[in-house]
Amino acid sequence: MGWRSGQSYSQDLRDRVLKAVDGEMPVRQAATTFGVSIAYIYKALIRRRITGHTGINPNRGHSPRKLSPAQELTLAAHIRSRPGITLAQVQAWLLAEPGVTLSTGATWNAAGRLGLSFKKSPARSRAGQTRRGRAAQAVEGGAVLP
Repeated sequence: MGWRSGQSYSQDLRDRVLKAVDGEMPVRQAATTFGVSIAYIYKALIRRRITGHTGINPNRGHSPRKLSPAQELTLAAHIRSRPGITLAQVQAWLLAEPGVTLSTGATWNAAGRLGLSFKKSPARSRAGQTRRGRAAQAVEGGAVLP
């Protein structure tokens, strides 16, 4: 099993690479020997010099969701009970009720996970056409244009 993109290197490999570079092995040779990139070695050296850590960065990856599963169920009930609600209205409700601030994208993704959409429904009828469909008005002293 080899290394996959997005996967962190093991701590053992990190330690061996840095130990080899500290032992005067050229960076290019260490990269070839251990199967890592040259950029990785330089980044690891810089991170160790600045922070003193050689381990996996604890801040990498996705941040946890702001809405708990219970809050998501409450959100789903709120959206279902109000056909035609907009994303902005949902965001305002989330800020007022549960006290959670969500971006438009996060609100959209939460609704998508719940199987909900903000498409127009029969409850939101259109205003109608503005110019089409009406008969032409008669001009004084003239004929009605079709």
